[in-house]
Amino acid sequence: MDLTQQTCAPCRGGVAPLEPSSARELLANTPGWELLDDASKIRRDFKLSDFAATLAFVNKVGVLAEAESHHPDITFGWGYCSVLFYTHKIKGLHQNDFIMAAKVNELTTYGAE
Repeated sequence: MDLTQQTCAPCRGGVAPLEPSSARELLANTPGWELLDDASKIRRDFKLSDFAATLAFVNKVGVLAEAESHHPDITFGWGYCSVLFYTHKIKGLHQNDFIMAAKVNELTTYGAE
């Protein structure tokens, strides 16, 4: 399953979050990401060379998030960035979160590790 070829579908709530077993299966397609909070969130920490590179990476993640209408929580500073995905409306994970994680991984060719 190539998650990078998929598009996020609007989630307006009313659906159950992914079961932990389903989340673990999807996680296998998103190297570098980890499950958090009883498999209700995924996060990846990135290392970058300096603040300018970090800000550029964060901006690329932001452009992607706007294009897909699925937005992460991002924390960053000099040389680091943490990206956290979960679907707020269902208070857990949805396939969209893994689609976005896979697409963010593609951005790592721009200097993030």
